[in-house]
Amino acid sequence: MTQQEFFTYKGFPLVRKDNIIYFGNMSDKYVAMLTVLSTHKVKDLDVADKTRVQLMATDPNVPATEIIAKTSERGSLYEALDVASIWLTKNN
Repeated sequence: MTQQEFFTYKGFPLVRKDNIIYFGNMSDKYVAMLTVLSTHKVKDLDVADKTRVQLMATDPNVPATEIIAKTSERGSLYEALDVASIWLTKNN
C-alpha cells in the first residue's frame, strides 16, 4: 500500500469534503473541523467569508457531549486555519 500525501498547513494535514475541512492528525489527541458557513464570489472563485472552527477529540471513548472542546467563528478561512493551528499546537 502506498502512503497517501495530504496538503498541509503549518505542518498539519488538511482533508476537505464539500464545505468541511479536517485539519490535523487523527493520531493526535485533537483535530480541528472547519465548516465554511458562507462564501462570496471573487471573479469565478467562491471564497469563504464565514467559517466555524471546532476543536474535536479523536478518542472514541470520549462521550458525545464532550467531543467538541472549543468552538469559534472567523471571518475568513485563513483566520480560521490560524486559530485551529494554535489550538492544535497547544492541545496536542
